[in-house]
Amino acid sequence: MFKAVLFDLDGTLLKMDTDVFLEEYLRLLAQEIASYQEPAVFVQHLLDAIRAMINNLDSAKTNQEVFMEEFFARSGLEAEVMMPVFDSFYRGSFRQLQRISEFDPVVPQVIEQTLARGCRAVIATNPVFPKIAVMERLSWAGISQYPYDLITSYENMHFCKPRLEYYREVSEMIGIQPAECLMVGNDVEEDLVAKEIGMKTFLVDTFLINRREMPIVTDYRGSLTDYLELISRIPKRWSIIS
Repeated sequence: MFKAVLFDLDGTLLKMDTDVFLEEYLRLLAQEIASYQEPAVFVQHLLDAIRAMINNLDSAKTNQEVFMEEFFARSGLEAEVMMPVFDSFYRGSFRQLQRISEFDPVVPQVIEQTLARGCRAVIATNPVFPKIAVMERLSWAGISQYPYDLITSYENMHFCKPRLEYYREVSEMIGIQPAECLMVGNDVEEDLVAKEIGMKTFLVDTFLINRREMPIVTDYRGSLTDYLELISRIPKRWSIIS
């Protein structure tokens, strides 16, 4: 049925309102940077650099490289000074954002049952954050300890959602054809686009995002409990855990 399952994180495995999360994230980070640059100016440079990552199609550059080039060129700040500040933020103040999320006991079951059925599990979050920020959010969901084949972050990816290149890169990195993958996510535009390269899709509609009111075309739809029912149908033919 599937050899790999790709999971979106925010709003899918991690219960949260992503708009509230982004607003609070920008506020906290701007506070951290306030002694280096006026917060509103900093936020604009940050968002412009994130847009550059999302729009990038240069496979020779990681998302991190694109971000650093764009952000430091726009802001005039020095990477040698600011990168330790960013790192300190993700190890400290970023953790305050856990209050925006809600732990769901079904989520660890989702990962455990996926692995138990012999499927490879991938955390396919939009790679605009460093890995330290992704791992922190996985810990909020209670699933940071599992043996994922891949966790996408801005260090190891060259493209972002909703680019088809992102999904092709994930497929290549795990060595599994798109037709043998299932993408599980809550964003109609960013996650269901995986269907265009042959992946099956499961729309988690608990925190559904459809900002452009696009037609919803998906193979499966429902809650994570519904996903558990689906995955239970997979025979244990590709077991990778004992």
